[in-house]
Amino acid sequence: MTEPAARPVEEPIDSPAVPRLVAFDLDDTLAPSKSAIPGRIGEQLLALADRVEVAVISGGQLEQFRTQVVDRLPDAAASTLAHLHLMPTCGTQYYRFEDGSLQTVYAHALSADEKSRALAAVEEEARRLELWEHDTWGEILEDRGSQITFSALGQRAPLEAKMAWDPTGSKKAALRDAVAARIPDLEVRSGGSTSVDITHHGIDKAYGMTRLAEQTGIPLSHMLFVGDRLDDGGNDYPVLALGVPCQAVGGWEETVAFLDTLIPTLPPR
Repeated sequence: MTEPAARPVEEPIDSPAVPRLVAFDLDDTLAPSKSAIPGRIGEQLLALADRVEVAVISGGQLEQFRTQVVDRLPDAAASTLAHLHLMPTCGTQYYRFEDGSLQTVYAHALSADEKSRALAAVEEEARRLELWEHDTWGEILEDRGSQITFSALGQRAPLEAKMAWDPTGSKKAALRDAVAARIPDLEVRSGGSTSVDITHHGIDKAYGMTRLAEQTGIPLSHMLFVGDRLDDGGNDYPVLALGVPCQAVGGWEETVAFLDTLIPTLPPR
């Protein structure tokens, strides 16, 4: 895919004039779903990190962050990498770079009993509802430590197949409701286009942004969040509902265009 030239996009919603931290959703914001970030995005993330704090927050696990983001970044000084914040599984895990090496700040995992009950409930209900597919791209169930994820077509399913599986969202909604009734002590939410996520209650991207504010000391009002699903019911919407200034994009190409406009307005450190 040809990377786009800069083009005007809408102004951020209630954005501070100069954000101190810019946070991003991952899939369909920084990269196509489950794919590596394009080269231009990597360059922009580092250029941004030379000016403000930069965070990536997603429901994916740490390995997804490594393969999609960390391993695809251009070479950078340790002083630049120190301003990157990685928050897998909606911020129940938090990682920073120290001397160029990725280190754990915290990781809050589900208990063994919670994982066992979640895995059993989602598989049994998916089979009962005839949503358990047999021709998949990778594993359907994934233990992400602080999150159990069901991916109907497997973790490595191509985008076209995922978009065709449940275009109305009715399959995911039925599975989510059935699983939630089985494990009321845990939270069951729709994730990506074919996924259902199970976590402790109250775990969404608003949770992660709140933890990020606590860790960095930067108020939410001085942050800017960029995401592709800020619509009511989208998995980025909790950040907007929290009151964080937000910028909606329709894919990584729009993120490139937006950052081409934003970065020159931010003074270097």
